Amino acid sequence: MKNLLLKTIAVLLIFVANSNISKAQQIPSAQLQNNPWTKSQLMEPSVLANMIEKGQKIRIYNIGVVEDIKGATHLGAASEKQNVEKLTKVIKGLPKNEMIVVYCGCCPMDKCPNIRPAFKALNEQKFTKAYLLNLTVNLKTEWINKGYPLAQTVK
Repeated sequence: MKNLLLKTIAVLLIFVANSNISKAQQIPSAQLQNNPWTKSQLMEPSVLANMIEKGQKIRIYNIGVVEDIKGATHLGAASEKQNVEKLTKVIKGLPKNEMIVVYCGCCPMDKCPNIRPAFKALNEQKFTKAYLLNLTVNLKTEWINKGYPLAQTVK
């Protein structure tokens, strides 16, 4: 009886160890997504905050469900088709060399459902100065907690 119990425990331990190894070797599905931006199209939060402070002309679009950065136009979650269409309509008549930054920041970039459809829309319109705000963690951590400017809310 004791040998059977030890063998059962050993088999269970091997099973658990093997299942954890196979999980560690799996690549999360979000990392398998193709990113429609290049590394040079990522804009650091400090750079955008500095541009806003200096009053530089830049179009900022919130394509997520988070707070609005100062000067941003809130379009809603780009994971929803109607919001991507809204973005496409808003940018359609702009000069192709207009500086545009899109951001979400609801969650880490590798998991965000909003940034890829929005950036694909920018690419389809052939903008030469299109950027994605590099919020690898989220807006709260990399923008709000650093005291960068948010839109003023009217009460």
